[in-house]
Amino acid sequence: MILQILTGDKIMRITFILLASLFSTTLWAENISTPSGLWNTVDDTTGEIRSTVKVTVDEDRLFGTIIEVHDPLEKNPTCVKCKGELKDLPIIGMQVINGLTLKKGVWGQGTLFDPESGKEYKGEVWLKGEYLMVRGYVGFFYRTQQWHKKLENKND
Repeated sequence: MILQILTGDKIMRITFILLASLFSTTLWAENISTPSGLWNTVDDTTGEIRSTVKVTVDEDRLFGTIIEVHDPLEKNPTCVKCKGELKDLPIIGMQVINGLTLKKGVWGQGTLFDPESGKEYKGEVWLKGEYLMVRGYVGFFYRTQQWHKKLENKND
């Protein structure tokens, strides 16, 4: 009976509205789960910004590269605790998030690299409000950092 009341034109309008709603909801959900952009890492003790990491998604995998180090005493720090090929290389340009994949709102199944310790960890990354949560695992133990979205500077 409802189909008899709806003309072809009305059915097309309803279909269009439903598809538009579904599409916009999908885009909104995707933006929430994509932490691309610039993020400041913060010292857990002092609360001071330590570095800026550029987070990108490439072929459905998450990557993060250090683009700036905020240390007034050392402008071009190197990875003194790294081993092998990374030993004594500049920290700026190092990849600290490596190939994480998205599953149920959490980026995982990849690695995180800590140039301060020179160690690589299994890791997970997810958005929590305005923060990027970055968790590294060693066995059953883990440590979570809260990264802050870098505010854009209009003078850049």
